[in-house]
Parts: sequence; structure tokens; C-alpha cells
Amino acid sequence: KFKIPEKKAVTYIHQILLALCYLHEYGITHRDLKPENILMSDKSDEAQLKLIDFGLSKIIGPNETCTEPYGTLSYVAPEVLMERPYNKQVDMWTVGVMAYLFCVGFLPFDHRDEREIAKQTMCDPTPFPSAYWNKVSSEAKLFVDACLHKNPTKRLTVKEALVHPWIKKFDEGAIVEKRRQSKLIKESDFELFTKKD
Repeated sequence: KFKIPEKKAVTYIHQILLALCYLHEYGITHRDLKPENILMSDKSDEAQLKLIDFGLSKIIGPNETCTEPYGTLSYVAPEVLMERPYNKQVDMWTVGVMAYLFCVGFLPFDHRDEREIAKQTMCDPTPFPSAYWNKVSSEAKLFVDACLHKNPTKRLTVKEALVHPWIKKFDEGAIVEKRRQSKLIKESDFELFTKKD
């Protein structure tokens, strides 16, 4: 029965993306993003998200990959489960899982049996049951689908996600101002993240 209004879900995902943009610029891959590793700065509606638990994080260079297993099963990217070389795109898979969770209140790949979760993650298309997803914008579904692409080279990057129509859908002026205040994005890149279609 976990529900977050879609506008709030966008705000939370946007904050996560800004944090990831900062981390990825320094070559840091978190590798264990999940709601349990996010704290709120306070109890207000304007609270800022804070990423925690960097125990599994790893520095992965621009042309490097990693093969060691990591993470929490329902949030882990398929390439990790298949023991294929992976890069920072594993964090974007998790952004997609969290966006899905924030929008409809349950995980996209979940089961009592861990082997079934792994099979679903590696093989099954992302489920979008209409009873739940008909109440969410089409932009949200497109965003989740692009983050949960099985092929990491076709998955949204953090910079592509920051300019996705779903992120820009709600109160773009406030989002743009938060980006400018955060100073996480270089002024030279700022136009890329604030450009209107």
C-alpha cells in the first residue's frame, strides 16, 4: 500500500539522478541503490534525499568494466546476474526499479523464490499491468522502460535521464533552479540539462 504521488516521485528520482550525475562524473558507481539506502534530510515535504551506504561502491573508469557480484536481488541489473562485465549503467537500472516502485507501489521483478526473481530480471520483459499503470503518465512508463532496458548500452544514461520528458513534466522551473543551486552540474553542461523541447 506504499504510494507516492507521481509529482513527488519525479522530485525524488530527479534528486537521485543529480546525486548519480555527481558520482558518475568522479567514476563512482554506487552498486547498491535502493530505498533502504536513501535518507531524508527532515520530515518536511521539501526534504532532500541523501544517498548512503557506499560499502559496495566502486570506482570504475570510463572504459573499464567490473564483473564481481554485488547488490540486492530485486534491484540488481541483469548483466550482474549473468556475470557479464558491467559499468555505471547498473545504477541506472536501479533508478528504473525505484521509479517503478515509486509510481505503483511494488517492484517490477519480485517473487518469493529468489531464482524466479533472477529469471524475471534476466529474461522477462518489464511488466506494466494496466490496472496500475493506467493511473500513471505515459512519460513515467517510457522513463521506466528506458531505464530497465536489458541491454545496458541501450539503457538511459544519467545525463539522458535528466532531460527525459518525465523529469521535465512537473514544475520544470523549480527543477531547473534546484540544478543551478546544486552546483553539481558544470555551467558548460547546464544548457544540456535545462533545454526545452
